[in-house]
Amino acid sequence: MNERNYSRVTEFVLLGLSSSKELQPFLFLIFSLLYLAILLGNFLIILTVTSDSRLHTPMYFLLANLSFIDMCVASFATPKMLADFLVERKTISFEACLAQIFCVHQFAGGEMVLLVSMAYDRYVAICKPLHYMTIMSRRVCITLVIIPWFVGFIHTMSQLAFTVNLPFCGPNQVDSFFCDLPLVTKLACTDTYFVSLLIVADSGVLTLSTFVFLVISYTVILITVRNRSSASMAKARSTLTAHITVVVLFFGPCIFIYAWPFNGYSVDKVLAVFYTIFTPILNPLIYTLRNKEVKAAMSKLRGRYLKPGQVSELIRNVLFM
Repeated sequence: MNERNYSRVTEFVLLGLSSSKELQPFLFLIFSLLYLAILLGNFLIILTVTSDSRLHTPMYFLLANLSFIDMCVASFATPKMLADFLVERKTISFEACLAQIFCVHQFAGGEMVLLVSMAYDRYVAICKPLHYMTIMSRRVCITLVIIPWFVGFIHTMSQLAFTVNLPFCGPNQVDSFFCDLPLVTKLACTDTYFVSLLIVADSGVLTLSTFVFLVISYTVILITVRNRSSASMAKARSTLTAHITVVVLFFGPCIFIYAWPFNGYSVDKVLAVFYTIFTPILNPLIYTLRNKEVKAAMSKLRGRYLKPGQVSELIRNVLFM
């Protein structure tokens, strides 16, 4: 078939999480609440860090930026998914599909590198405490935030370069709730084996390199903490537990999908939901539940804007409005 005979696909059909009409309202309610919790939880961390001068440190500056990226990760696909729960035909234009592909790789790639920045901050704080404020200057902190966005942009542009010129002329059903690059590539009217290989290699290099760096960094940090039995290391252990937990939750699915010998319905969709919903909602919980400084700052913030009587009155107004 010649390329001039192709009838260009102008939209894709998203099959969503489930084809059951009875299940759609339930899923809409559940994911609406989860999405609201993601926005409120991460926004609360950003507000707490910016409003409390005691949290104006490199570690919390990076944490606030992680919360912002988590909000972006949750927002590139979730609003569309919620809207699709309410309609029978779930379509997305070709341009919007490319925009989703751009966003998922921009934000996911950026978050990988930001986790490396956070690991570097903990390495300096624990292994070189006397030089911490000198090394982690304001300029360095800003650089550690800009680099993830730059790497994410380069990564997503390299992914789109494989896809944007592919001919789409036939099947247009994407078996997910957003345009995932491997699934969209399979719909092209040409042999995509080499393109798929390049996509996997591109994502694999970024994922593997950042994960190896994180493993080495936290191994060095844990050895340092173990060799120091001072009371100040207790706080470092608690902080490290939160950081390592977030890294495992984020990179665990990546390792799983690259090591698993096949792609299936449950694997693809569970991983998609995990990345876009559960990781952004778990991160603020992990960092706040184990961090006394953040919890104290949140209590102070609540006391500043809401008096005890106002809280109960606000709840009554919400319930009986």
